[in-house]
Amino acid sequence: MTQITDTVDATGLLCPLPVLKARKRLKSLPRGAVLQMLADDPAAIVDVPHFCAEAGHELLSQRDDGPHQIYLIRKGK
Repeated sequence: MTQITDTVDATGLLCPLPVLKARKRLKSLPRGAVLQMLADDPAAIVDVPHFCAEAGHELLSQRDDGPHQIYLIRKGK
């Protein structure tokens, strides 16, 4: 099981705010840390994987959990 370093709750926020919150939180974490992000914006399903690919982070998982999605992102670079 993946050890989660930090969690950011972006539920209720619309594009691009979930990705911006994730980017800001990841900046303060060490390389290799795992950020769990909760979001309910339908656009996040596309935005989060794209952000990870562009920024050099690894999207470990993406799943629905009832009313929101849960993303696990490992900080790269």
